[in-house]
Amino acid sequence: MAKIKVNELSKELGIKSAEIVELLKDTGSQVKGYSSVLSDMDMNVILEHFTKLYDDGSDIYEFMKSLCPVKAEEPKEEVKASKEKKEAAPAKEAGAKPNRNTEKRYVDTRANVVDLSKYNDSEKIEELAPELKDTVTNKQKIKKKNKMQQQKNTFVPKKEEPKKKEKLEIEIPDEIIVSDLAEKLKTTVNDVIKRLMLIGVMANVNQAVDFDTASLIAEDMGAVVTKEIIVTKEDVLFNDTEDAPEDLLPRDPVVVVMGHVDHGKTSLLDAIRETNVVSGEAGGITQHIGAYRVKINDRQITFLDTPGHEAFTAMRARGAQVTDIAILVVAADDGIMPQTVEAINHAKAAGLTTIVAINKIDKESADVARVKRELSENDILVEEWGGDTVCVEVSAKQRINIEGLLEMVILSADMLELKANPNRNAKGTVIESRLDKGRGPVASVLVQRGTLKQGDVVVAGTSVGRVRVMTDDKGNKIKEAGPSVPVEIVGLSEAPEGGEIFWAVDDERAARDVVEARKQKIKDEAVQAQSAVNLDDLFAQISQGDVKTLNIIVKADVQGSVEAVRQSLEKLSNEEVKVKVIHGAVGGVNESDVMLASASNAIIVGFNVRPDGGARVAAETKGIEMRMYRIIYDAIDEIEAAMKGMLAPKFREKVTGHAEVRQTFKVSSVGTIAGCYVTDGVIQRNNQVRVVRNGIVIYEGAIDSLKRFKDDAKEVASGFECGMSIEKFNDIKEGDVFESFTMEEVER
Repeated sequence: MAKIKVNELSKELGIKSAEIVELLKDTGSQVKGYSSVLSDMDMNVILEHFTKLYDDGSDIYEFMKSLCPVKAEEPKEEVKASKEKKEAAPAKEAGAKPNRNTEKRYVDTRANVVDLSKYNDSEKIEELAPELKDTVTNKQKIKKKNKMQQQKNTFVPKKEEPKKKEKLEIEIPDEIIVSDLAEKLKTTVNDVIKRLMLIGVMANVNQAVDFDTASLIAEDMGAVVTKEIIVTKEDVLFNDTEDAPEDLLPRDPVVVVMGHVDHGKTSLLDAIRETNVVSGEAGGITQHIGAYRVKINDRQITFLDTPGHEAFTAMRARGAQVTDIAILVVAADDGIMPQTVEAINHAKAAGLTTIVAINKIDKESADVARVKRELSENDILVEEWGGDTVCVEVSAKQRINIEGLLEMVILSADMLELKANPNRNAKGTVIESRLDKGRGPVASVLVQRGTLKQGDVVVAGTSVGRVRVMTDDKGNKIKEAGPSVPVEIVGLSEAPEGGEIFWAVDDERAARDVVEARKQKIKDEAVQAQSAVNLDDLFAQISQGDVKTLNIIVKADVQGSVEAVRQSLEKLSNEEVKVKVIHGAVGGVNESDVMLASASNAIIVGFNVRPDGGARVAAETKGIEMRMYRIIYDAIDEIEAAMKGMLAPKFREKVTGHAEVRQTFKVSSVGTIAGCYVTDGVIQRNNQVRVVRNGIVIYEGAIDSLKRFKDDAKEVASGFECGMSIEKFNDIKEGDVFESFTMEEVER
């Protein structure tokens, strides 16, 4: 039996510990205080004491009886006689009847107690001994209490009921990677992928799914989904909140001129601006987007000139995104052409108000009625035919009805009620950009909201800088530009891509952090380790399944050409191989371009540019193919032929050497003579030569004369000086590089 302390017993009996200690004091017990352990004999003494007081079947008596495991010893005769004498004396003195406790009795203190639970039936108890009913009931209560006490003493904890599982609450952004979704749902990636497959979405562990798909999976798994609002540095830096109506002020309309390549768009702008921009355009094709401001009846109109050739479709689409009104130029003698239809579709997609300018009405073959009929066939119904499209008949060459066209533009703008808030940081679109030798990156931008000021910090794509100089379309330096005003800015870190949104911001450090993050993202997406590819065996690699994507890096002299080449090349994609321009920028090919091409299994296509020395060495070392072109369609045809397995060039260019111009001399009868130093290779008299200035090809022709001192020379090797003149070219400057090359025949 477990030993019981004095304080434990006193607590159970409801008496003080001191009473128990006092009771045992004269019995020879070792009990000294409330924490002493009671022996078996101590328990018997206590039981005997309570037997005398409560032998009527009380709870305390039964409780004490259950605690005592042994039978109490029979008292000796002397002790019994003494007790009887003591108990009888008071009775005699009182003259009363003897107390029932004075009778001789025996107490059974054995632990064997009859289990009455099997007889715990009220009817049986009444039959056996009706007078014992209450006693039995009390004994059952004591037994139950004893069991509870034993459980308490052995420290057996109760088994807690399992808590009700709460629903998982998660937040999901607009897009989420499958592995991240699995982590949020506290499940395996395979489980998420299986559930995605069940709803028809095939995605691997590293692919992203949109919010609707992710929330469907999460809710199916019992999660509660809320939309996660991610606030990035860009969100904090760029304030794009809507303007209050009372802050909006009227602004000038921005007009885009669209149409077929030779229907007179540039001539129409020439007539509007009273300047001639056609003579400087190679082949009559406008290759750079420009923005111009014209004034009519004290009102200003901003014109955005987009080229019409199909190679510049992307540029035309970009122009449509920033404009309000589209002037669709259609030649009266040609009518609707395929590119005219493309222009119509772009204008519709951008939601532009369209004004049709039927040009060349001065020609004898002009048929205005046919043009209107063809317009109706393309869902453009002019006002004369009951439609809502304004149609103006003009002649750009003869300057006929130009003012009437401009008045229609002003009238259409008034109907649109164009407004913007000029009293906030500027936001707009990059129209064009280029690298200038003296000024660095130069960007032509159109302010669409707010006011751009000199000194503002500007972010455009991966370019950032402070506006140092700002000029208008006439070349005048200005301090600020409001909505609908095109300006040229200097001060950016690099030439931004056309179509990029620019922002004027207050925090320059945060702006540079955003730009660095954008650059890193582009680099991470572009860099993929693959084997080198070249056009000569491209078809074989495609046939074998080695090439699924043809990566191309485009470098060109101006941003407009980059976009043109990009658009044209990506159109070559077919079912077997996808053509992807992974990088496009302004400037010559450099070593960084070659490193990117090596990492991403790309070829480099240059348009009106040349690679520098480091790029040539790196390309040769890593086996990277670089193709340089002067005409866009040569690049398109060559790559298309390579994809179809028809590439079989008869001749190939071989660069023989480079010479740097150290000094120039003017000779009246000859022209400009260049004093050169041959930096590498050999310059030969009968070679072709191209003049490269800052990585840009400015002329290509033949060597007119090659001299060593005063003597003619057939060739000049690396490390020697020479004098050289170029046929039909005298605009030679110090620092120019002459690249000598020949065309060698290649076996079919």
